[in-house]
Order: sequence, then C-alpha cells, then structure tokens
Amino acid sequence: MAAVQWRSRGRNYEAEQQRCRPEAVPVEFGDYHPLKPIMVTDTKTRRGARKGSTSSSSSSSSSAPADPLSSMLDGTDPLSMFAAASASEAPAMSHSASTGDLGRKKREKEEEAVGPDFEHWSSKRGEILARFTTTEKLSINLFMGSDKGKAPSPGSAVSEKVRTRLEELDDLEEGSQRELLNLSQQDYANRIEELNQSLKEAWASDQKVKALKIVIQCSKLLSDTSVIQFYPSKFVLITDILDTFGRLVYDRIWTMCSDPRPLPDSFTVEDVNDTAKETCLNWFFKIASIRELIPRLYVEAAILKCNRFLNKSGIQETLPRLTAMIRGIGDPLVAAYTRAYLCRVGMEVAPHLKDSLNRNFFDLLGTFRQISGESVQNQLVLQRVEVPEYLTLYSPAINWILQCIAYRAPEPLLMEMMERCKKLGNNALLLNSVMRAFRPEFVAARATDFIGMIKDCDEAGFPKHLLFGSLGRSLACADPPESERLTILNEAWKVVTKVRSPQDYINCAEIWVEFTCRHFTKREVNTVLADVIKHMTPDRAFEDAYPQLQSVIRKILTYFHDFSVLFSMERFLPFLDMFQKDSVRVEVCRSIMEVFIKHQVEPTRDPVILNAMLHICKTMHDSVNALTLDDERRSLALLIIGFIRMVSFGRDFEQQLSFCVEARATFCNLEPVLVQLIHTVNQLAMETSRVMRGSHSRKTAAFVRACAAYSFITIPSLSSIFSRLSLYLLSGQVALANQCLSQADAFLKAAVSIIPEVPRSISVEGKLRSSESFLLDFINNFLSTLLVVPDHPEHGVLYLVRGLLNMVQDYTWEENSDAKVRVYVSALPLLAAMSQETYLYSIPKVDSNETLYGGDPKFLSEINKLCETLIGQILDHLKALGRDELSTRRQGALAFSLFGVLLSHGDLRNNKLSQLAVNLWNLSHKHGYCETRISVRTLECIKHQAQQPDMTHLSDTVQRLALQSRT
Repeated sequence: MAAVQWRSRGRNYEAEQQRCRPEAVPVEFGDYHPLKPIMVTDTKTRRGARKGSTSSSSSSSSSAPADPLSSMLDGTDPLSMFAAASASEAPAMSHSASTGDLGRKKREKEEEAVGPDFEHWSSKRGEILARFTTTEKLSINLFMGSDKGKAPSPGSAVSEKVRTRLEELDDLEEGSQRELLNLSQQDYANRIEELNQSLKEAWASDQKVKALKIVIQCSKLLSDTSVIQFYPSKFVLITDILDTFGRLVYDRIWTMCSDPRPLPDSFTVEDVNDTAKETCLNWFFKIASIRELIPRLYVEAAILKCNRFLNKSGIQETLPRLTAMIRGIGDPLVAAYTRAYLCRVGMEVAPHLKDSLNRNFFDLLGTFRQISGESVQNQLVLQRVEVPEYLTLYSPAINWILQCIAYRAPEPLLMEMMERCKKLGNNALLLNSVMRAFRPEFVAARATDFIGMIKDCDEAGFPKHLLFGSLGRSLACADPPESERLTILNEAWKVVTKVRSPQDYINCAEIWVEFTCRHFTKREVNTVLADVIKHMTPDRAFEDAYPQLQSVIRKILTYFHDFSVLFSMERFLPFLDMFQKDSVRVEVCRSIMEVFIKHQVEPTRDPVILNAMLHICKTMHDSVNALTLDDERRSLALLIIGFIRMVSFGRDFEQQLSFCVEARATFCNLEPVLVQLIHTVNQLAMETSRVMRGSHSRKTAAFVRACAAYSFITIPSLSSIFSRLSLYLLSGQVALANQCLSQADAFLKAAVSIIPEVPRSISVEGKLRSSESFLLDFINNFLSTLLVVPDHPEHGVLYLVRGLLNMVQDYTWEENSDAKVRVYVSALPLLAAMSQETYLYSIPKVDSNETLYGGDPKFLSEINKLCETLIGQILDHLKALGRDELSTRRQGALAFSLFGVLLSHGDLRNNKLSQLAVNLWNLSHKHGYCETRISVRTLECIKHQAQQPDMTHLSDTVQRLALQSRT
C-alpha cells in the first residue's frame, strides 16, 4: 500500500444535522397516548344476538395505533387467563368440601385459637437461658438403659404386659441410675441435650418404655432446687424434653388413626379407631402409675393434647384436676414453674379454657405467703441468696402465667387482678409481672394508679426502680393521658435518680429516655442526659454500660431529626464523650450520620450543626488505620460524603471553598472523600460561572482560579491513577469553561504526563483486569476535549495532540495488542474536525484554533502531515499483521475501522485516498471475517450519501466495493 496524501473533506455540520433529523409526523392523539395503560378485556358474545356478532370494550379508540406489546398477547392477558380459569373451576367444587370448610371455620371460631399477637414461649427461651446462670457445680441423675425396656412379644397376655411395664417403672424408680457430680452449667446443658437425643433414639428403635423412663427421670430433676439461681434455666432445658415426648406420643397415635385415610385436623372422637384409643389409654395408665407427684404432673401435662383421642371434654376435665394437684407441691418456686408449664400446654391445646388459667393464678397468689416462711428463708441462707435475687427467679413463671390470662382478656378481669394485688399489700413481684403482662394501653391509661401502687410496695423485697422500669416499658408502647405525663415523668425520675448502683440506674434510665423523647422537648431530654452523665461518669462506670448508652442515643435519634435542635442540647456532645472505646464510639458516630443523611432534606450552613458533624466525621475518619477493611473504609467514606453534599453556604462561595479546604485537611486518609471534595469545588466554579452568566469580574475570576488551584493541589494526593486522570481532565474542562486557559493547560499537560504511570493491570472488585480498555476510554474522551483547547503561543502547533501521541507511542502496551494503533485511528477524526472552518462545538468566550488560525494554510498543512504520519503507522501495523496467519481477524477489523474513518472524514475525491479506501475494504473482507450484515448496511449508507449534491464522487467508489463470501 503506497503512501497517500491526506486531505480532510469539508463539513457543513448544520446541514448534516438537518438531513439526519427524523421527519416530524403530526399525530392526532384523541383518547390515545403512548404512556396510557392498555386494558385487555375478554370478548363475549351477546345473548340473543345473531351468530357471529360480538361486543367488547377497549381502553382506546379503534383509530389509535396498535400497541406492539399488547399485540403479542393476541387479545388475551395471561393474568386474566389465570383468573378466568380459577373462576371456571370454582363451581366444580363439591358440596361436601365447602361444607367441610364451613365446619372447620366454625370450630376454629369456637376454639378462639391463639393469634399472631400472642408472644410464644419460644421467644422467651433464649432470654431466660442467658439471664439465669450460675458458677456453682450441678449434678444430674442419668438413666442407665437395659434390655427390659424393649417391647414385649405380641403373644403375651394383657395382664402380663401390664405387670411387666409396672416392673420396668419400678426398676427406674428404685435403681438403674447414675449420678454425675460437679458439672458446669454448659456441661449440664450438654447432658440434657444428650438425654433429648437418647429419647428420640429410643423412640425410633421402638423402645417406648425406655423413652418414658428418660422423661420421668428428667422431670424428677425439676424438684431439685439445690442451685436455686439456675432453676429457671433448668426448667427451660427439661421442658424441651417434655415437649419432644408429648409431640412423639401425639404423632404416634395420630399415625395409627391415619390408616388408610389421613385424619383431618379438626377430627372428633368418632374419627379415632379403637386401636388408637387403647394405645392412648395405655399411655395415660402408664403415667398414672408414676409414684412421685412432680414427674407424674409434668408427664401427664406433656401429653395433655392426647385427650382429644379419648373424649370431647377430656382436656376440659383434666386441666382443673392437674391444677388442683399442683397444690400438693411444697416448694413455692417449683410450684410456680409447674403452673407455668401447665398454662403453657393449656394455651397450645385449649386457649379458650381460661377458667383453669385463672384458677392457676389465684392459687399462685396463695403461695406468696410461703416466701416469707421459715423453710424458704432457711434455704436462702444456706445458698447465700438475697431475697431480691430470689424473687426475680419467679419472674419468668409469673410473667408467663399473667400473659396467658391477660391475652384478649376483658377489662373487668384485669381490674379484678389489680384489686387482688392491692389486697396482697401490693406485692412488688406480682405488680411487676402485672405491668409486664397486661396490654400497654391498659397500663398507660392507669399509669397514675400504678405509680400509687408502686409507692405503697415494700422496697426490701423487690426494688422500686425495677417496678418503674416495667412501667416505663409499657409507656414506651402506649401513651398515657396528656395531662398526667409530666407528673408521671417526675415521679418516676425521683426514684430512678436515687438508684446508687450505676448498672441498675442506667438499666432503668434507658427505658425512661424513650418516654421523655416521645412526649417532651429538648429541655427535658437535656436534663435527663445531664443526670445520666452525673451518675455514669464517677469511677468510669460508663465503660460497663456501653449497650445501654448506645440505646439512649438510638432512642434520641428516633424522635429528634432536627439536628439544629439536637446539637443545641448542652449535654448531647458531653454524653457522646462517654463513648471512649474506639469501636463503640465509631459505631455511635455512624448511627448519627445515618440518621442525618436520611432525614436532613435541605442543605445546611448552621455553624452548630457543621461543627458537631465535623467532629463526628473526624472521629470516624481517625478510626481508619492500616488494618481497616476496604468495605469499612468505603462505608465510612460514603457517610462523610453524604455530609459534605448537605453543606451549602448559598451565594457565599468563598465560605464554601474554605469549608472544602478544612475538610481536605480533616479527611486526608479517605480517598473517596477527597474525590468528592474535588467534584464539589469544580461544581462551585461552575456555579460561579452560572451566577456571572459566563462573564467573570476580577473578583470571580480570581475565585475560579483559586478553585482550580485547589483541585490541582489535591489531585496528586490520590493513589488511583484513573481517578487522577479523570479528575485532571474534568478539572481542565471546568477551567476552560471559566476562561482559565493557563490552568486548563496545566491540568491537561499533567494528565498527559502521568499516562506512562498507568499499570498494565488494575484491581476491579477484587479481581485483576487489564487496564487497556480503561486507558482507551480515557484517551478518546481526552481527544474530544482537545478540539476546543487553543494552542499555547509558546509551544507550537498542536502541541497537546503531539504530546499525547508521543506518550501513546512510548507507552508499553500489551503484547499482540492493537490499542496503540486504535488510538491513532481515533486521532484522525479529531484532526479532521480541527481542519474545518467552523468547529462542531466550542466553549463560550474561549477562542479555539478555528479563531486563532482562521484556516491558515500552514496550520492545515501541519494537520495533514500529522494525519499522513498516523495513516502510515496504521498501514505498517496492518502489514505486520498480514505476515501472521493467526492475526488475520485483527487485521480485518482494524482495516474496516480505518475504512470508516476515511469514508467519514477523508476527502475521497483524492484518487489516492479513494484507492486506499477501496484497498482497506477489500483487505477487511479478504478472509471473510467481516460481518455481512454490517457490510451491507455500510454500502447502503454510502449509496445514500452519494445522492447528496456534494458527495456524488462516492458513486464511483461504491461501484468498486464488492461483498465477498466467507472462505
């Protein structure tokens, strides 16, 4: 391929734009609008109409254009089809099925099943295990299995079966046990879990009596109060085994009833076969033969649901009997938890039988006299347990019983229970459980009455601050009468502020902070914060209360979204100073920033807010070190960026720039924040230009130069090479828009100078990727900017273009890469655009080269020489690719790309240039790698261009362009 003489074709951009503009067609909209939803309706035949006549409704007139999406549906909407199918299937339901549904709904309504608003036992389990712990050593009696537990042979007589099973139960009660001593709490829990697994394994291997023995053995452990602080947790662990046993027995009998047809959920006694009834009775007889009261009570309660298989009123008759049996338990703590378990089972199987639950509660009230009795007091002395600590052991049991009673209970019943509390001398333990179990609305409406009852309680047994804590929890969920709120807060805080223990104090104060924030102003909240600081600062007590202090902050942020109000509280920032552990302090600052970004709608310039938020953001920034994870850095940077975006000083641009200078010094370790600050300053310069309408005064010109200087100083501190490149280019464009030519020149030269620093691979989302595509994107963007950049008078013609191309030539590209040549191809359209009399685009009040040179022949000659040099380099590369058979595809693609540039920007009236274009076309199709579809469309485009008056010479060229089939 011989060297050619380049000449750019003249362009009339306005005329080309007019020709390319789509033809406008008037549209009469009427009822039709392209964004209006289309309603698809079924077409139904009119009754009585002649055959073939139909009627349908449509959302648009018949003259409206057809919608391409609805036409795919053929008039039927998939969702409408499903609805129609369901409607057609509905009448096909049998009468018996609908009758069954009605019957089931009727029974469900009669039973008043527990709804989703009831807090189930499973939600309390974890809290109890975490709260009631011990360091004392525990003991446990493990069952030692024997072959006697295996099922007897089918040929045995019934009397022999009964006698054998009784002997097996006696064997358990008289021996076959192994006592494990000196167990830690965790070892104890592991042993109980082993027993649970043994129970399931014994049941699976059809050793039903062995399974019963394990359950009895575990139930006996509930009579042991030798380590009384652990008793609530022991109750939780062992009742898990009882629940498993009850479920296994029930499922076993259910399965026996489900042969051959499954038993419905709402079955009656008539649906149960005789074999299942006999098995069920057998289980109850086995349990009735247990000699000790506590295991007999617990195991029968565990299978209480099985009464459904025997008779309709079985559960209703059994519950009162079991309730009465509990009166025989002497230890009040053991009796309270036994009642709690019975209530728990009762709520699962018969929540409508409230009479037994109420009787349980009234029996429980009678046991409170035992607490002050000699036997209990002696036990407490022996175990060195104080009365207040002992009373808290009752809380889970009493709370549960009261929750079951209070669930959907009428107000007269709740009032009666309040009166019972008063008759007991306002027993503090009971009153505490009442306030926690009753509906918050009920407690809030009578908050003043409850405060009076709390005052009358004896503080020796149960501290009053715990009672006020329970009251505060209810008032956090429901509002008391408005006229009583201040009195309630004052009465509560009188008690709270007198609590000496910092831990007890903050536990209670944390609850009442929400009530204060919810109903009062910053003045009252500030007073509460001052009191918290006063109690928690001595002896650095706050170090043991970080969770509670964090909760206080969260509650304040929930109700105070106006940060000018929040930061005007004198004690808010001193309160934050108590968070001296780094991780906690950063977490608190993060929560404040998240609320600020979410709720701060308008930009702010309030100095109170800015100073406080800068302090908070600086705390987050200073927590970053070499060990900080990238995700953590990114998260903190986003929060700080959110704050920076919300700062605006309006027309006081100098103050805004001063803020950015301060922020740069404060947040120098977080690169995304520095990038945001550069964007903010560039935006500030453009806003200044908008206000001045592009005509700067001496003062504003100096200001935008200061903005450019800020960016020029900040960009080199960034570690990301592509961040630096893009920001140099962007800042250069901003400087040009503000007529700062020397600053723009400096930015663009800096960008060119760091191109050699671009590594061959970069990390993208944790993976190494070639940087070549990113660099090519940047260079193309850079080239498009150079069109409007005027040449420097001291550096010669096209010095920036030449400097960029020199850097591209010297850059170490990847092996077997065409990137360098693709840059040369991309530079040709720029040079062609520079040779036009009028440029495609320009910047107001900036004279580009079109004005500086005014079409000077020497300037055009320099452009043409540079184009010829670039084309020569490209052709040499194409020749080199032709020597390697493996590179023919790359050669074809590159040749076609250069052909497109010549066609669009070259003057093909020049015979050499025209011949080069034809040669490039042939070369791109030589090996059949060019897509035929693209080639056909290219030829059609050339033919279309050839019809223009000034492009007729293309007719000869297109005749010489032939399509070649793949070889």
